[in-house]
Amino acid sequence: MTGDIEVQKLSLYDHILFILITFIYWFSLYIYVPVFVSYLDYLGGTYTFVGFIVGSYGIMQILLRLPVGVVSDRLQIRKPFVIAGLVTGVISCLGFALTESIEFALVSRFISGITASMWVAFTVLYASYFRQEDTTRAMGNVQFITVASQLISMGLSGYLVTQWGWKSPFWIGGFVGILGILLALRIKESKKKTETKKIKMSELNEVLREPTVLKAAILSALAHAVLFITMFGFTPDYALKIGASKESLIYLVFSFMVPHAIAPIITGRYLAGNFQKWKILVVGFFGTFVFSVIIPFINNLGVLYLTQAFNGFAQGMTIPLLMGMAIQTIPNRKRATAMGLFQAVYAIGIFLGPFISGLFSEEGTFLPVFLTAGAAGIIGMFLSLKWGYQHSPLSKNKIESM
Repeated sequence: MTGDIEVQKLSLYDHILFILITFIYWFSLYIYVPVFVSYLDYLGGTYTFVGFIVGSYGIMQILLRLPVGVVSDRLQIRKPFVIAGLVTGVISCLGFALTESIEFALVSRFISGITASMWVAFTVLYASYFRQEDTTRAMGNVQFITVASQLISMGLSGYLVTQWGWKSPFWIGGFVGILGILLALRIKESKKKTETKKIKMSELNEVLREPTVLKAAILSALAHAVLFITMFGFTPDYALKIGASKESLIYLVFSFMVPHAIAPIITGRYLAGNFQKWKILVVGFFGTFVFSVIIPFINNLGVLYLTQAFNGFAQGMTIPLLMGMAIQTIPNRKRATAMGLFQAVYAIGIFLGPFISGLFSEEGTFLPVFLTAGAAGIIGMFLSLKWGYQHSPLSKNKIESM
């Protein structure tokens, strides 16, 4: 592992390149998210089928993220996967733009899941330019740019639909994605001494059994279930039901996404260095529980915006922290496998969260939807309490004295 200590510095040009590609990657994936449920409803989908389509984004990630990580580690390459992700992102957006049926919407959503699956390689490539102890900060940086991209793209969504119709977000997402492909061709692979030694299958099995990776992945599945039920799922549709216009969805997007973007920076740079990570997770999951469960009881848009600002911050505390925990103790040449496992498991939450809540809301009632989100949050809180205690000095001293 000595080679992992050598960190290849990023130039200013490379930093800007990574920022732009990260921005574009998620811009094209999320520009249509706030109006997606309403668009599927416009196409004639039932809430059960709508929930399945929204969650189908996670199915391909469940299937592909671990194999992508394993292959990337075996070949010790990251760049081709990033380019493949951008290409499929363009195909997905153009698939939405060029067709108008619920069945083709499902196919295009599946393809967008392939795009998200390739993100495994990008996060590992970016983290490889940082020291191991700075992994959480690196993932916080990635999460900040990701959320900033989602904020801007989702903020534009309702305005674009109002001005130019349902197809406009898909067309813009496709054209921006093409720009991302051109930029990704200039990415540099990280070069380290250990990377000349290919990872063995026995070592891959060790990574797959790593307890910290599995715990972080399970908690992240719960966190993403909440996220894709709420802001990336049914919360914008609920806002429309209680009086928001498509254009005014920007206020909901900003109220959630600005704190969601700030939280990873505060967590990575300040909270993680002063508090035990498991305690931060407990607070974050408790916040997601409270501010998700209360949504269907709110009939005032201003109150909804305020509560979802707290929800955005709480969810932003947990996701990048868990991402950093998943790979922090893993050597760089094994990290794509660890990240692939981590992201494949949390993709289960991306699929099951919206799908299960969609099943419960077949009659158009929102209460079961957000109670499902709250249940995921409270389970995450209790698991964080349990696993945090197991990792605490008090628990270790008790075990050693037995």
